[in-house]
Amino acid sequence: MHTIVRFFQMGGFFMFPILLVLSAGIAISVERWIHLNRVKKENREMWEEVHPVLAQGDFDKARELVYEDNSAIAQMLSMGLARQGAVRRREDIEIAMEESLMEIIPQLEKRTPYLALLSNIATLFGLLGTIMGLITAFTAVASASPAEKAALLAASISEAMNCTAFGLMSAIPLLLIHARLSSTTGEIVGSLEMVSVKALNSISTFSKRAY
Repeated sequence: MHTIVRFFQMGGFFMFPILLVLSAGIAISVERWIHLNRVKKENREMWEEVHPVLAQGDFDKARELVYEDNSAIAQMLSMGLARQGAVRRREDIEIAMEESLMEIIPQLEKRTPYLALLSNIATLFGLLGTIMGLITAFTAVASASPAEKAALLAASISEAMNCTAFGLMSAIPLLLIHARLSSTTGEIVGSLEMVSVKALNSISTFSKRAY
């Protein structure tokens, strides 16, 4: 712990902005991770319940199930099933579900892009802290005695590099988390598209039988 505190103190003023950026990134990461995992769980449970009903062609019961649920998959299916009760054209039902999907995707991606931005900001703060530290170091060395210059310069550069190191230590995990959350979001969107196609196929199959 003492080493960490000493490392932070030696980095100078710009260690504090980097710490704030890292804290904001962690807060966003935790919130997004919890939200996306909850969405995955709710979607899986809803699909396991409504899929057998759609496979049987009982669209009235399917409508009741999705209207009573608040999951993303229920929102999308409710739009399609509402059209299914009024029209028989596959294109109209597909457009309705695509419209709902366009509303859902921004909610899934919400705040995730900020992680990449915060990662870049942390890196830049680290570089800025290092540059400012080096400027201060060379200014101090200019007025020091020849015997002290080498030792003073080495110590000042070591302190300045701490800021870059902390910036990179903050940026790298944020980039990795951003990649993981983006991948999870892509999986959810892919599953919604798959459900949309399966629901459309079920509707088309039983509409043809009705004729």
